[in-house]
Amino acid sequence: MRAIGNFLWFILGGVVMGLAWWLAGLLCFISIVGIPWGKACFVIGGFTFFPFGKQAISRRELTGRDDVGTGALGLVGNVLWFVFAGVWLAIGHVMAAVANFVTIIGIPFAIQHLKLAGIALAPIGQTVVPNEVADAARRDGARAHVDGLRR
Repeated sequence: MRAIGNFLWFILGGVVMGLAWWLAGLLCFISIVGIPWGKACFVIGGFTFFPFGKQAISRRELTGRDDVGTGALGLVGNVLWFVFAGVWLAIGHVMAAVANFVTIIGIPFAIQHLKLAGIALAPIGQTVVPNEVADAARRDGARAHVDGLRR
């Protein structure tokens, strides 16, 4: 089912937003100072091409520890990203979502575009993993949180 969803997604517009992410990544790499954002753009662009069966998850939630992208520098990076590119990619995803919501068959694609719009606003500190890995990381994080409360 994932393969069919990804194929339909790709030919019915996913390729356009994926290329938009890669274009943003290319512009970031050209600027040199934007290389960290460019790397995130290419990862999320690949996710945008074939999103079904994968999720974007915070690296803190996945690994259980902070890194450069999940701390204060990540916050600053996300604010800069939002101002220069995030809002435009998010608008593109919202417009695609509205177009997909108009059709009945496009509703699952519209929901995915709205998820990607949220990611477009603050991509630094996130990574893309299979659904099973994301679910396991969230389950482990919840278990650790509950264990901490019980002490």
